[in-house]
Amino acid sequence: MHDSRRPQQNRLLGIGLRLGATTCFGFMAAMIKLGYEAGVSTPELVFYRFAFGLPPLLAWIAWSGNFGAWRTRRPLAHVVRGALGLTTMVLAFTALSYLPLAEATTIGFAAPLFAVILSALVLKEDVGRHRWSAVAVGFLGVLIVMQPQGGGLPAIGLAIAGLSAFGVASVTITIRQIGRTESTQTTVLWFTGLSMLAVGALMPFFAEAHTLKVWAILLALGSFGGIAQLLLTAALRFAPVPVIVPFDYVQLLWAVLLGWIIWETRPPASTWIGAAVIISSGLYTLYREHKLGREKPRAEAL
Repeated sequence: MHDSRRPQQNRLLGIGLRLGATTCFGFMAAMIKLGYEAGVSTPELVFYRFAFGLPPLLAWIAWSGNFGAWRTRRPLAHVVRGALGLTTMVLAFTALSYLPLAEATTIGFAAPLFAVILSALVLKEDVGRHRWSAVAVGFLGVLIVMQPQGGGLPAIGLAIAGLSAFGVASVTITIRQIGRTESTQTTVLWFTGLSMLAVGALMPFFAEAHTLKVWAILLALGSFGGIAQLLLTAALRFAPVPVIVPFDYVQLLWAVLLGWIIWETRPPASTWIGAAVIISSGLYTLYREHKLGREKPRAEAL
């Protein structure tokens, strides 16, 4: 029987779990780039992200005893969430084929800013001048990273990364709505299942034979993604959102470190400056959400 009792709060454990999730997401992004360099197509990368991430998800459900996680009264809502989530994942993966890890990660931090805009337009939430100001400052940081006046980053990669951030925000709003009646396990299970069906239909046209090295990359990609999703959820069970979400920005440090170790790339000063502006605006937005009692978990889009 599923145990719905709220676990005892343990902020240090919550922070540790969130750092684990952030680390896994950082390594997952690196595996995506390595997969592209090995010639793996986007449909294959997305499919194996779900296929190899499914065992940790099923283990989580089995451990919790929630064997009815697949039951839902809102299948259409899950289809909409799945379509948004899958599209967002494809965009996020594709952006990594064009951009260095650090820049792609930094632009992704704009998602909470888009979420504020969508919460006003879709959920009709009251967004005061403080959060609108934070959004404006945050997008200034995005422009600093993108360097529209002559930066060396490909425009198509920047555009796709921006669309991906908007997609994450859209998923956040959708999960807010679904979360009123659906459990996290139900939402994640339906998203995984529907996405595997959709991408699996493309596999006969894109699937190729791979070397042992490439299979290792794909296995690592799915495993890191699946484990990150579980750690992300577990962290929210032990500590409040405002305590743990700021540690998401540690992913940028992993992006810089892995980019330097694997590809010998070092982000320019503009990336660091833009990241500082985006992170500052994001933290202030989180503070305002908490003060108004509307803080929500980050969307588990990947």
